[in-house]
This record gives sequence, structure tokens and C-alpha cells, in this order.
Amino acid sequence: MKWLVLLGLVSISECMVKIPLRRVKTMRNTISEKNMLNNFLKEHAYRLSQISFRGSNLTIHPLGNTKDLVYLGNITIGTPPQEFQVIFDTGSSDLWVPSNFCAIEACSLHTRFRHLQSSTFRPTNRTFSITYGCGTVKGIVVHDTVRIGDLVSTDQPFGLSTAEYGFRRTPFDGVLGLNYPSISSSGAIPIFDKLKNEGAISEPVFAFYLSNITIERNVIACSAGCKAVVDTGAPFIEGPKSQVDNMQKLIGARPRGSKYYVPCSAVNTLPSIIFTINSINYTVPGGAYIIKNPRGRCYTTFKENQWSPSTEIWILGDVFLRLYFSVFDRGHDRIGLARAV
Repeated sequence: MKWLVLLGLVSISECMVKIPLRRVKTMRNTISEKNMLNNFLKEHAYRLSQISFRGSNLTIHPLGNTKDLVYLGNITIGTPPQEFQVIFDTGSSDLWVPSNFCAIEACSLHTRFRHLQSSTFRPTNRTFSITYGCGTVKGIVVHDTVRIGDLVSTDQPFGLSTAEYGFRRTPFDGVLGLNYPSISSSGAIPIFDKLKNEGAISEPVFAFYLSNITIERNVIACSAGCKAVVDTGAPFIEGPKSQVDNMQKLIGARPRGSKYYVPCSAVNTLPSIIFTINSINYTVPGGAYIIKNPRGRCYTTFKENQWSPSTEIWILGDVFLRLYFSVFDRGHDRIGLARAV
């Protein structure tokens, strides 16, 4: 059985934890030994027991970093293959890309799937509609061959968008969801579940229990425990408005428009945010939760979670995941986290 390892490469021009290109070789050498992944999960995971899998084959799939906001990977669809850049999103379950019969500008600005040029394309009469934090996508469900590296899913159901709202300026063509089939908006089996059913790979997990969040030893959130979601499709760290506002105040950030800013000269002196998971502290230093925009202004990556405003749920997006190598095992509802060094 194969494991899919997604490697995010962090831009070395920003004040973030860096994962240089040699990380690909190191990870392949480190984990390719049959028992290394077992040891990693036992030593670093929340609620983990030893994982079992047949063999030690890995599919290494690199992800490109775009301005420290999203991580993109290439997939191909159709025969002959057509290439697309997608977000590998643990917060959703559907795969979709733009169709060549979508006339909206957002579609025309991205790579569109040309179904007439694929000999393995199969249409259906089903439709889908998905609402994300940034916008809405509508379209039809179709089938074709999808490739992620050397993993191949034949007759894979996925969405072709016929309308996209809010995606005009996004750097990606589409989204590849990693979440559970039960939340699929299109009703299609997610690609990783299909690959799992065919014995090609194992399944990922995306949620875990968060103990508390502290700044300079002061508990600022989750004092009685709360839930969090590891979401590769979310660029920032999101939480309840009152607690996020308190975090902004404690680090001295000031609102300007929709963002909170700090002096760039103060980034190295900002306090670390500590997420405690199963009694293990996961530190996010000041340099990791600040982004400098093209105008040279520095803003925080903390946002209000608008999806669940009445409950204490935190979303740990790419800001958190840049710092910790994550192994997802959805089949056993577990995750492994270790510092990315």
C-alpha cells in the first residue's frame, strides 16, 4: 500500500520556518524505511497507536507555496492528461476544476478542462453546488481518469464548474478535498476514498481535540477544552471572534480594514502562541503568524471563524501546518504531528 506524502515548500523570503528543497530527499530517505512511519506516529501523535500498512511504498507529491497563503499541487485529468493546480483541502471532500463551457470570468482566468479532448471522459446528469469561505462553485458531476503523481484513479467522479463566484483572483484552478465522504456536496466518492477502496493508499484524518491556547503562559482560549480542525485549505488560524480579538489586543495588533497590523520592526519580539494538544505544546512564534504584504506592511494571520460563531471551534490552517509535519490517518481517526526542521 502507498502513502501519499504532500510536501509544502515554504518561501525562504519570508520570516517563516523554512523547509528547504532538500527536505524532499530527507523525507523520502527517512520514511521509506518500513517502520519509520510507525515510530513517528507513536512518538508524536495525538491518540495514536501503532499504524500498520502493507509495504513501504510512498508517493511523494510536492506542493508549491503561493505568497504563504495557499499550497498548491499539480494533478492531471483525462486521456491524454490535462494538468491543473489544486488545493489539497482537508476541510472539504469534493474535487472540482473549471470546465471549458464556463463563461464566467473566474473560469476564463484559470486552466479549464476540455472534455472533448479526453477519450476517457464520461458525463452524468448530476449537479453540485459548494460554498466555501471565499465563494461558491456550481457545476456538473462527471467521470474521468485522475492522476496524483503515480497514483491513478480511473473513472473518478469529480465536478466541472459552470459558475464560480469569489474565485476570480485565486491562484489555483480547483480544489481536491481530503475530508470524509459524508460531507461531499456532490455525493461523489472522494478520490482518496476511491484509492483506498482499491488498495492503493491509506486514508487521512483531519480533526482532533484541542486542550488550550496560551500567550506568555496566560490561557486565552479553550480554558475548558475545545475542538479544532486541521485544514490545509485555510491559510490562517481562525477562532471565535471574542477570543481572536483578545489575541490581537495582546500582541498589540491594530485594525485597518479587514486585517490587523503590527509594526514590521516588532515581529521578532512578538510573543509565541502555544496550542496544547493532548498535553503537548505546539508553538507558533511571532514570525510565523505575521505576513508582510507587497506594500511592506505586516499583518496577523488570526481571523474570526464565521462558520461556527456560536461554538468554540478553531481552524488551524497553513500558518500552523507550515511549522509541523503532519501525517493523517483518517481510517483510524488520528493524526501525527512533529516539528518541521
